[in-house]
Amino acid sequence: MANDMKILITGGQVVDPGRWSGVADVLIEEGKIGAVEPNLRQKLQEGNALKIIDAKGLLVCPGFVDLHVHFREPGFEHKETIATGSAAAVAGGFTSVCCMPNTQPVNDSRSVTEFILAQASAAGKARVFPIGAITKGSQGEELAEIGELFDAGCVAVSDDGSPVMNSLVMRRAMEYATAFHLPVVDHCEDSQLAPGGCMHEGAVSTELGIPGIPKAVEEVMVARNIALAELTGARLHLPHVSTVGSVRMAREAKARGVPVTAEACPHHFSLTDEAVRSFDANAKMNPPLRTDEDVQAIKEGLQDNTIDIVATDHAPHAVQEKQLEFDAAPFGIIGLETAFPLTLNLVEEGILTLEQAIAKLTREPARVFDLSYGTLAPGAAADVTLIDPTATWVVDPTRLHSLSRNTPFAGWTMKGKIVKTFVGGVVVYDREETL
Repeated sequence: MANDMKILITGGQVVDPGRWSGVADVLIEEGKIGAVEPNLRQKLQEGNALKIIDAKGLLVCPGFVDLHVHFREPGFEHKETIATGSAAAVAGGFTSVCCMPNTQPVNDSRSVTEFILAQASAAGKARVFPIGAITKGSQGEELAEIGELFDAGCVAVSDDGSPVMNSLVMRRAMEYATAFHLPVVDHCEDSQLAPGGCMHEGAVSTELGIPGIPKAVEEVMVARNIALAELTGARLHLPHVSTVGSVRMAREAKARGVPVTAEACPHHFSLTDEAVRSFDANAKMNPPLRTDEDVQAIKEGLQDNTIDIVATDHAPHAVQEKQLEFDAAPFGIIGLETAFPLTLNLVEEGILTLEQAIAKLTREPARVFDLSYGTLAPGAAADVTLIDPTATWVVDPTRLHSLSRNTPFAGWTMKGKIVKTFVGGVVVYDREETL
């Protein structure tokens, strides 16, 4: 993706964490960031080759980076495709996304990885980075060819959705991945501890008569994975942290120097298990919505950088699948287009500064997976997101860009709206064109 025309984004509040925070102009030339500084417009010769975009009153940030999405292709195109998922991503301000391997076939080979990359290129929206499977078929038994996956373009390995229950297999995976400096992402769930569980195990599940998933289901595996990372020196990334205990263990591991990073999803710091009282399957996800105590722990973890990043765990399902009875419906919600406003709520609450919130969506996820994005540094790819931080909008699932509609935030009033998204200097989303 490249564009020869020079573009000058003028007068916006530029937030490039660790580099710039304040009013400035951003020059894009040949698909890259040319400069970020005040009053650039006065220094440049205006002409046919310079397009001016007035960003007064807007935030100008690096394009967001999401380390955890499910785009369902190949195999489950009735839920989402790489094209529709990428469209949802750029509408949410995300210019780089990392897609989990639980497709059909599973992304455990070069051919599937290359197919995903080709589909993403054809879609021409967000940059899509495949995550390869840890084990063949994500069966948890025999290691996938991690070196081949790395060579084909995978940026991490995971059996997300299928925890690697065998600890020896996980140890070997960590040792293998370390040879390529690849992060290992394990869905932290002891699948034998709460078979049939549908929501957080607690007072609400007891009242509703819904089989529960105790916090220990996650915490047992977080503890094991941290111990194995300490043993092997592997880079461990903990996805969708949802409990007090998981946050505490991640904090303690970091203090000991274990190479561990962690993510939180907006739904886990925005909702509790009280949302399940409606029996709406759009409030069913894994890990499940927890208690207020857990929500507070996640916010504290974000605040003190125990939790490095915000990721969506965007998990689309067809409408009819989510219309099943609560216990029969699949886990997961879509989240790309609601992630920023829900994260902005943490700024309104005083949990994070605006720069910290933007960092957890840009610089930090890029750091965790060694991606050269999430920055407005001169010479970097011109992946830029323009946001109206004061605009309010009501979540209407039928107007979202995902192929699926499974959001628990339908009808919510959100503050913060993406105005334009650039990838490689090309406008891939323009709010005015979608109104």
